[in-house]
Amino acid sequence: MGIEIERKFRIVDDQWRQKVEDDDGRRIRQFYLAVRDGFSLRVRILDEARAVMTLKTGAGLSRGEYEYEIPLDEARELEASRIGRTVEKRRYRVDLGADGLVVEVDVFEGALAPLVLAEIELPAVDHAVELPDWLGPEVTGEGAYSNSSLALAEAPPLPQQS
Repeated sequence: MGIEIERKFRIVDDQWRQKVEDDDGRRIRQFYLAVRDGFSLRVRILDEARAVMTLKTGAGLSRGEYEYEIPLDEARELEASRIGRTVEKRRYRVDLGADGLVVEVDVFEGALAPLVLAEIELPAVDHAVELPDWLGPEVTGEGAYSNSSLALAEAPPLPQQS
């Protein structure tokens, strides 16, 4: 089983943009085919060029994760069977320089704009990391900020930038 160890944060300001000035980000469209307590089945279309199906188990900091590349045309067909909305976002990668860690900043579009969240994948649950000042409150494990909840919610969490 693959394990994803990830911390999630709200963003407090736009300082992170200075680190990605020449980066247009990666366009992500994702939707869910199944969601229940401790399990989700997601399809993600990346830059309209490739597609990945992901099964996630568990909740919180450490979760089971299984990813499989699928044909792009099949991903597009599956979107008709989605539950909730399609989540659209642009993802930017900010190198932390330490241990090869990267902050992935997701700028949500469409119905979820102007929400901005950041994620850091860690090699171990107890891995220490110096967090940049522009990261705001940690929301790891807060259900309202999971992508599946964002897809299923009638309204997104309130904007958090000051």
